[in-house]
Amino acid sequence: MPRTRTTRRLALTMPVTLGAFALTVLPASATSTPAQLAAAKTNGVAYLKTLQAADGSYAGSGLSNEWAFSAFAAAGTAVVDVAPGGDTTKNARTVYRNLLATSGWPSAAPVVTDYERGTLNAYAAGVDPARVSASRNLIADIYGYWQTAEPGYFGPPSNFNGTVFAALALGGARTQAGGARVPQTLTDALVVKLRANQHNDGGWTYQKVEGDPAALNTASDIDMTGAALAALCTSGVPNTDTGVVKAKNFLKGKLIATTGAFNSLYGVNTSSNGWAVAGLNACGIDPQSADFTTVNDKTPIDFLIANQYNPGGGFKYKPSDSAPSAYASIDALRAVVGGGFTSAPAVPVTPGAPQWVAQSAFTVGTATKLALTVDDGTGNLKVCSVSFTPTGTTTTLGAVLDAATNAATPSGCVTGVSPSSGSGTVTAVNGKANSGSQTWKVSVDGSAFAGATREKPINVGDTIALRWGA
Repeated sequence: MPRTRTTRRLALTMPVTLGAFALTVLPASATSTPAQLAAAKTNGVAYLKTLQAADGSYAGSGLSNEWAFSAFAAAGTAVVDVAPGGDTTKNARTVYRNLLATSGWPSAAPVVTDYERGTLNAYAAGVDPARVSASRNLIADIYGYWQTAEPGYFGPPSNFNGTVFAALALGGARTQAGGARVPQTLTDALVVKLRANQHNDGGWTYQKVEGDPAALNTASDIDMTGAALAALCTSGVPNTDTGVVKAKNFLKGKLIATTGAFNSLYGVNTSSNGWAVAGLNACGIDPQSADFTTVNDKTPIDFLIANQYNPGGGFKYKPSDSAPSAYASIDALRAVVGGGFTSAPAVPVTPGAPQWVAQSAFTVGTATKLALTVDDGTGNLKVCSVSFTPTGTTTTLGAVLDAATNAATPSGCVTGVSPSSGSGTVTAVNGKANSGSQTWKVSVDGSAFAGATREKPINVGDTIALRWGA
């Protein structure tokens, strides 16, 4: 794998989604058989297990293979069941959760994609990303990178992949009950930016091109087209949408007849193929349909399986390589088994291991964050991460709004709230007052909006949405 590509992959560090295709149900035009797919899954999972360090880790000192968790989940393997030598005290989920909870993670100079990677893989591992620990809320960490000067972008707008993976993480890492965690207004803002950065050829790159005719006319790449395609569909855009169809047609136009591979800017390779197929999977578009079967009866799945070592199970990055690549193997397996950029965790087989783990309450005196959006009904959406130190195992909406006035990132999310203390109905936020049926309402973790009161209970990890309207 070229160094430039490796560096970009680490920076992107990928994401929702969804074992879209059963291994036993294939259209008549499919060329990889159910038996081949089943073998690829079994052997691929076995190889990914060999990537685990002796201490149980997939990430940390010298290791960066946590994307294996999204592949495990798509393949139906619970990350908590992956343990070196069967030592369940070192299972991959517990070790990863402990890493995410440390104050030094991800680094002294983090970027938004660090938290997006963590969110997608924690979710796949069965760790509620908003409730990693008493101090770690990955959803709130992402919210802190909202760009107030260019709403809809997360992280520097020029590095568009941060916004793509925000859509994948915030849309894909759903609640433990399977519901949408973030409000529709935030999802809509992300979709607007995804659409604005689609190139004229139907695809995307990792760079911002919105409003730049020359940039919009440049060539797209396979990788980011797969990711952005998945981001659209993860955000609820149907696969009949014009933008999705344009992206699908872009990918179709890059198929190589003899192998079924996509002709990537980085040369023919397994990882680019894996990202493209993951995007198709996320949109419910079968990569073995007639649309993606070449005149030589080859599909992208055929290409991926042709580059897998058996029985070793690893995948080569390029067909000419003589050894498997960890990254390529993760990307390929996720795609072959029908996954997108994350999937809900599998039910564990380890006795007593729950499907999900999560911090259950605030820890008094331990600083933490909460994710907050404020929608005043005029399109002026504010998004922020609110820092505060709880004084009890629960808190209140009033306390969160009070904290947001001077401890929010980005700042300005809440400039004032009435009443400013005590309890009772929230009558005004940021100077906008209730008026007749138009009042401030609150939703927590995607619940139905209801009248906002200062005494509304707020629990650890809650994603809070305030909205003014009927």
